[in-house]
Amino acid sequence: MAFVNQFLANITPPPVVTPEDYDGWQLRWKFIVFRPALLKTEALLILGLLFYGLFAYWGASSNAKKAKKWLSHHLPIFEQQFSKPQSKHGLGQDGYSDYFNYSTGRRNIASLHTIFTLRPRHDFFQWAFQTGRTFVDLQYRPVDDLQLDFKLAPGALADNFVWAIVAKDDLLSVKDNRWDLTFTKTTENAVLPASFSVMSEYADITEHLLKPLGNFSLVTVLQDPKILPYFRSLSITDQPRDRPTTAIPAEEREKHVILTLNAPSPSNAADTAPLVAAMFQFIDQLSKVTLRPETRTKLKKTREVLDKTIKEDAEKEQKEEVCHVPFLSSLAPSC
Repeated sequence: MAFVNQFLANITPPPVVTPEDYDGWQLRWKFIVFRPALLKTEALLILGLLFYGLFAYWGASSNAKKAKKWLSHHLPIFEQQFSKPQSKHGLGQDGYSDYFNYSTGRRNIASLHTIFTLRPRHDFFQWAFQTGRTFVDLQYRPVDDLQLDFKLAPGALADNFVWAIVAKDDLLSVKDNRWDLTFTKTTENAVLPASFSVMSEYADITEHLLKPLGNFSLVTVLQDPKILPYFRSLSITDQPRDRPTTAIPAEEREKHVILTLNAPSPSNAADTAPLVAAMFQFIDQLSKVTLRPETRTKLKKTREVLDKTIKEDAEKEQKEEVCHVPFLSSLAPSC
């Protein structure tokens, strides 16, 4: 019993001391007395919570406004191009920094995923960490990421390859989340703006994609100075973003055209509309790309070697897992 009493005494908070000689400002009503000078800690805590709440509201509202404003300027393009320009629920949302739109129903394009990955402005601590890191890591640049991922329909592009045009500011980081771009070599091209580089498996691919395709010229589109602040990359790929654990049969590989942008501010949301509209013309012309036979042979060989390597790695990993199980290892002669 003495132990319980001692324990309760230890956890009981000390009594509130209200000095009789208090000479600060106070409010008195009957037997209730409010003395603000004695509640400085509580006042700071309330102010901190109020600031965090207002910051979260401002950040969430800013992100929502940026995504909705951009979509409102580009939805007419989607409505013109797709039979289903967006889902029945409109702009989707996952948290306060991720937004997405799904479009489908068009020749040459199986679907279009428009994905906003905006800075976490709703979370002061994440936002402060990102901002502070820019002063320490000069290569770290948090951005409001906007991706338009066009999944091509069968027959829209005959050949299998990986190719991209990338803003030089993104060259150091573009491969971090894009395993498929490790297939390529980076080169310069005189017909493109000086701030862009080409990533291609072979020069033949670049030659065909940068020359006029019918009445469309990708070079002319990219020379528009209005898009330079927003353009980050444009890629064509037959490979997944992440290295697969099992070989993907050639007939099951999806082909994508991926346009990556810095999401413009709401006041400049319309600036990227001409570039987005041009992507539909670009995709429609891809069926006209005809690579040289020797280039096709090299591309096929690269993918055969890759499939073999992935298969060998998967078998090796499976073998190691078996060898780590005592009962199974005794049955496997190779362990």
